[in-house]
Amino acid sequence: MAKLAIWAEVQAKPGKEKEVEGFLKSAQPLAEREGGTLTWYAVQIGPGKYGIFDTFADEKGREAHLTGEIAKALMAKANELFAKPPEIHKIDVLAAKGPGASKIAHGA
Repeated sequence: MAKLAIWAEVQAKPGKEKEVEGFLKSAQPLAEREGGTLTWYAVQIGPGKYGIFDTFADEKGREAHLTGEIAKALMAKANELFAKPPEIHKIDVLAAKGPGASKIAHGA
């Protein structure tokens, strides 16, 4: 059951949009190998602006993701690809519908 999440936003440097998209797509196999990551999405919000949304059953899974291969790769590429540092937010899931979700995800 998804109780916790991460929402991250990145802004591509001008001309680096395709590289950012390629980087995000290349992270999917890494996310699939993370046992504590329930869901993982990379999305385009607008021109040059992207988001990553992940869900976790517990803090152990979320921390493993934040210190895992995707996070390391994201930070290693930050200066090259992004106009500003990634904005990373730890958030709580209040309700969800999807694989592994329940009607009341948090606090029930």
